[in-house]
Amino acid sequence: MNISNQMILDALNMFAFLAVELTLLFLLISYIVGVLQEYIPPSKIQSILSSQNGKGYIVAGFLGAITPFCSCSTIPFLKGLLRANAGFGTMMVFLFASPLLNPIIIGLFTVTFGLEVTIFYFTVALGVSIIAGYSLEKLGFEKYIKAEAYIKPQSEGCNTGCSAKIKQENKWMKIWKSTLSDFKKVLPYLIGGIALGSMIYGFMPTELIASVASKDNPFAIPIAAVIGIPLYIRAEAVIPLSAALAAKGMGLGAVMALIIGSAGASLTEVILLKSIFKSKMIIAFLTVILTMAVGAGYLYSYMF
Repeated sequence: MNISNQMILDALNMFAFLAVELTLLFLLISYIVGVLQEYIPPSKIQSILSSQNGKGYIVAGFLGAITPFCSCSTIPFLKGLLRANAGFGTMMVFLFASPLLNPIIIGLFTVTFGLEVTIFYFTVALGVSIIAGYSLEKLGFEKYIKAEAYIKPQSEGCNTGCSAKIKQENKWMKIWKSTLSDFKKVLPYLIGGIALGSMIYGFMPTELIASVASKDNPFAIPIAAVIGIPLYIRAEAVIPLSAALAAKGMGLGAVMALIIGSAGASLTEVILLKSIFKSKMIIAFLTVILTMAVGAGYLYSYMF
């Protein structure tokens, strides 16, 4: 099999894998969020994740750290927070922190790069997420959320005369119908994002990335950060891939920037976010991730 055929095969395999994985993840997480909303009143979520409460930002950051979500599977949880009227700033902290600090990435980071580097990464990602969420709140970026993002999908409920058992069954079915309704809305974004991300994954060889972002290139860190955004790489793969790139000559600061860029955002996530955010909010989101990636890369190179 020649190289071009192998690249096509890699892209198709990635598309099939991501299509199945992200569909199942979106449906599962959306359904779980729907169930939680049945038992946790919005007022409770508002009080815990209120932007008026300084602790809310920290809670949102650590909530992101304990949820094993990738950049795309964070979206249905974010929609749940929106519909529960959680604080805008704290929601943004969760959006930034969740894919960067999920337990899988932290565990693999520790094993691959050691505890000291992991603590550096965790501190930077959590700190920048909290500062960014607070800043976007104060700058009034909440107005760039689409009005329809707050609306919970409606499904036919049970008539007043239904028995308790039927009502209970209808409750779960109502949640499922809402989940499917949400999924249908984001499906075009999801498929488009997966297709583009898979093509980039299949046709961008690691040798090219390593050479462009080598230690000798003074612009290696911003280049690595920019390269990371279009890639959709699973948490289980981004750390081993980064270690392989480092072995091929990529500078460790650039490796750090690539990890934050690829884990913190992806082309698929950005396309999904278009169903929630207006363009200015998406630009702000990408600016935060790129700034975090580049800043962490240069700081890492300086400190280590």
